[in-house]
Amino acid sequence: MKNVLIIGATGQIGSELTMKLRAHCPGGNVVAGYIKGAEPKGVLLESGPAEEVDITNPQMIADAVAKYNIDTIYNLAALLSAVAESKPQLAWKIGVGGLYNCLEVSREKGCALFTPSSIGSFGPSTPHDHTPQDTIQRPETIYGVTKVTGEMLSDYYARRFGVDTRSVRFPGLISYVAPPGGGTTDYAVDIYYSAVKGEEFKCPLKPGTFMDMMYMPDALRAAVEIMEADPTRLKHRNSFNIASMSFDPEIIAAKIKEHVPGFKMTYELDPLRQAIADSWPDSLDDSCAREEWDWKPEYDLERMTQDMLVNLRKKLL
Repeated sequence: MKNVLIIGATGQIGSELTMKLRAHCPGGNVVAGYIKGAEPKGVLLESGPAEEVDITNPQMIADAVAKYNIDTIYNLAALLSAVAESKPQLAWKIGVGGLYNCLEVSREKGCALFTPSSIGSFGPSTPHDHTPQDTIQRPETIYGVTKVTGEMLSDYYARRFGVDTRSVRFPGLISYVAPPGGGTTDYAVDIYYSAVKGEEFKCPLKPGTFMDMMYMPDALRAAVEIMEADPTRLKHRNSFNIASMSFDPEIIAAKIKEHVPGFKMTYELDPLRQAIADSWPDSLDDSCAREEWDWKPEYDLERMTQDMLVNLRKKLL
């Protein structure tokens, strides 16, 4: 990678990935692609080029690729799971129509393309414990449907046209930088905010709801490493399971209490989020990522909790 276009650069992942790639590719352009109403600000704007790129407009994508001599596109545009359920038509337009636009530009211009998938690509008939790399998916949310479609479409473009498409299935992502954006796993971000503010946390998911989670630094590193992996080693492309930790609300609350003894959590269940969470895996088997491109997480629950609390105290207090 030398010249990179990040579509969705002001979102939850994009805002941090843009900064990481600018440090990683100091001699090239890392372009923050944004849509009207979500313009980059502060260091994100000041540290490198920015360009308006609406993923539903293929000409905008092509123009940005030509202008900056882009060789790699990170397609991060999507509606998150719970939000997508309220806007299914828009979720499809962005998640599948937008991906098609990126694939066509990549085919025509010779770009490599990263489009993240998710644990949301699995469904209730998927094995929930140590979910295999290759297994039945059959999601029941529009978010999941767009992710499975994206995996298959990206694999098709790799086979049929030789487009260098690669992807990982992100677990729930936890970060102190960007605020939660409407994902089912976002409770695991909100809970840290409540703890630092001294507020009681009202958990939207019931005890025993296990889901795979990952600290953002590991997720960012995975997004970079998969694009730099030796293609001759890759038996899979779209999309690799990656894993770091799995917990339920009781476990994360107990861990926070070790550091914030007065922290309290009660339950105020959200039926939509609970139904989505129940359809997703409890834990993922990421052995293929480990074997094919040496994936390995650096953060567990204890290390992540320490880092989240330290940084949120700096941010909020």
